[in-house]
Amino acid sequence: MFTGIVEERGEIVDRDDLDQAARLSIRGPLVTSDAARGDSIAVNGVCLTVVDVADGIFTVDVMAESLRRSSLGHLLPGSRVNLERAMPADGRFGGHVVQGHVDGVGTIILITPAEHWTVVRIDVPPELTRYIVEKGSITVDGTSLTVSAVGDHCLEVSLIPTTLADTILGLAQTGDSVNLEVDVIAKYVERLTQSGPTQSTEKSE
Repeated sequence: MFTGIVEERGEIVDRDDLDQAARLSIRGPLVTSDAARGDSIAVNGVCLTVVDVADGIFTVDVMAESLRRSSLGHLLPGSRVNLERAMPADGRFGGHVVQGHVDGVGTIILITPAEHWTVVRIDVPPELTRYIVEKGSITVDGTSLTVSAVGDHCLEVSLIPTTLADTILGLAQTGDSVNLEVDVIAKYVERLTQSGPTQSTEKSE
């Protein structure tokens, strides 16, 4: 599990396209400082498993499903990425519950800089809008953010200078694709309200 607090901006240093998969090598001195084979690291909000690590670079295998359902398929050497290690059980919970399971890909449609923050408007896949509420949580490229406004198939987030400096959202441009993960609690609530009361399988005597 993650919290959406990006630890560092990494860089893709190599990409090897395989049959129905891709192998990415990513530079991230901080997240590799205690990483080992089998550990989980979120890359732009996608939970991936470390298969090799050496000299500040870790390697991950990305299967076709992840390439298809996220923006990872567009990454090339030189691309910058948000990185976060899995949260330790005794760690500080700074963001919100983030699974690293991308629900869809949005598109940045407007960036409006202001004196103390920048407002970013994102076009959202229609099937995700029911999970998004004003002042609720959303994960954008692995960054835990608060929804500042909700429109017709779009949302807005307000980015403070620290977020712009410490994440790749500070490099974003209109037309860029971003990975979105909605609040998992909303999905569970929907599932529970749709399924109704659980029927007991035990027979009464």
